[in-house]
Amino acid sequence: MTFFLAAAATGLRVLALTAMMIAPVGALAWHNAGGLGIEKKGAGLVLFVALQRQSMS
Repeated sequence: MTFFLAAAATGLRVLALTAMMIAPVGALAWHNAGGLGIEKKGAGLVLFVALQRQSMS
């Protein structure tokens, strides 16, 4: 019985340590993934307008 408690405690420690190490990386990736689609400025805007005009003709 104590073996299972020790194994469970070790597993929870590994899970907590993994979560603490991965969470900041995940939060940073989520923060940087804010812009969805092509940003419409500069070359992206030119491409967007050209594709829109081509699809209308």
